Amino acid sequence: MAWLLLVIGGIFEVGWAIGLKYSEGLTRVWPTLWTALAMLISLWLLGLAMKSLPVGTAYSVWVGVGAIGTVVLGIVLFGEAANAVRLASIALIIVGIVGLRLGTTA
Repeated sequence: MAWLLLVIGGIFEVGWAIGLKYSEGLTRVWPTLWTALAMLISLWLLGLAMKSLPVGTAYSVWVGVGAIGTVVLGIVLFGEAANAVRLASIALIIVGIVGLRLGTTA
């Protein structure tokens, strides 16, 4: 259950990262409110996951999920580059997350 909470928390991290872009420097009300709500949910789920997962593993996976999702949405929503180096870097993050999952007994 902790792993599921962690991944969902990472997805909410993507939500607040993208929300920051749409909030235009926290100057637009609704995107700013969504961003703040997503931040709170994301951190809350990370905290719940850390009850049973090692802090280093939990934080690294949370950040990794957030980074992957944010890069992918940056490509899809904002036309950011999707070149071989960026895609290979995403793959390396995925390998790191899988390695942390396999190396953690919780």
